[in-house]
Amino acid sequence: MFKMLRIANGDIVWVVIGQLQADDVGELSALLAVEATDQAVVLDLKDLILADRRVVCFLRDCERQGIELRHCPGYIRSWIGRELDSDP
Repeated sequence: MFKMLRIANGDIVWVVIGQLQADDVGELSALLAVEATDQAVVLDLKDLILADRRVVCFLRDCERQGIELRHCPGYIRSWIGRELDSDP
């Protein structure tokens, strides 16, 4: 599940809750794509409890595009690092 918050400083924060699986990537990607590029976009992952490899690769790509991964669980941060190391 995703929940959007707009913070007073103008940041757009999408809170990810529960599990995030490959089937969710398209929907989340579309939601992120419609946001204004002049505002900071943040994915808050503090309530993310489970993700698969496709999601981790998506999160890696989000970060490369300038989207902040806030409160990223340690195991996902490590996994993103491994995906970066194996990415040609």
